[in-house]
Amino acid sequence: MVSFKFLLLETRPQFLLLTVLLVSLGTAVAFNHGFFNPVLFALNMAGALLAHVSVNVLNDYFDFKSGLDVEIVKSGRKTPFSGGSGLLPSELISPVTTFKLGVISLLTGLAIGAYFVYLRGIVLLPIIAVAVASTAFYTVFFAKICLGELLAGLNFGLMVTGTYIVQAGLFNIWEALTASLAPGILTANLLLINQFPDTEADRKVGRKHLVIVLGKKGASKLYTALTAASYLSIVTGVYLEILPLTVLIALLTVPFAYKACRIAVRHYDSLDKIVEALKQNVLTVLGTQGLMFVGYLIASIIP
Repeated sequence: MVSFKFLLLETRPQFLLLTVLLVSLGTAVAFNHGFFNPVLFALNMAGALLAHVSVNVLNDYFDFKSGLDVEIVKSGRKTPFSGGSGLLPSELISPVTTFKLGVISLLTGLAIGAYFVYLRGIVLLPIIAVAVASTAFYTVFFAKICLGELLAGLNFGLMVTGTYIVQAGLFNIWEALTASLAPGILTANLLLINQFPDTEADRKVGRKHLVIVLGKKGASKLYTALTAASYLSIVTGVYLEILPLTVLIALLTVPFAYKACRIAVRHYDSLDKIVEALKQNVLTVLGTQGLMFVGYLIASIIP
């Protein structure tokens, strides 16, 4: 019988902080307009985390079945930020257990989503449908037709919007959508740069993503452009008076982003250097979204 420790590690808990921040951000946008239900918040957080867990676990399962994880281990290019959990190639957890964990997480999260559709109406149905389809078919289909980055950004951006709808309905949906732009772009970028170390292994097992299509040099330029676009979406939102002025606190992460972009553009083919870019990118992604959350909390306090 597999230990709880390995079940927990298989969920890749270090990556789940992203979901915690995005649900918190969507809730903070609603709270700024006077909407907050703690029970719905708890259910929302649980459902989103279960969905994220299912993505991580099923992706690990299908990557192992395709031979990708074994290929990455052989190549010696696994990093703390890419290459899966490593538990399946090490035989610390079985494929059957992994698959069951992923499916149970998906179905439980879907049940919570169904309740929210009942509560708020069919406006949430497309968001949930995209999430379920992405989770179930990401590795076996979408990752092979160059849609992985787009779907990652779309799903995590919509997590902010969906969370807002759970709390506030459609009260000020345009602000929620604007607030979701930077998280969506940054999450797509997170997947983009995390694929640099795995590019050759991905190509061997039939994956097709933007790093393979554009090459690492071209992908590093796209990564830089998307990073700039994420900050531009925040500044534009504030300039158009859609987002509160206090959200500009998120710009404090620009130095991390600049360092990540500089390394990616100059050293895209060096594993040692690109790992530092991955680290700086994680600080950028989590820091920016965490500070957007803080900015909204400040806006809620200031008259």
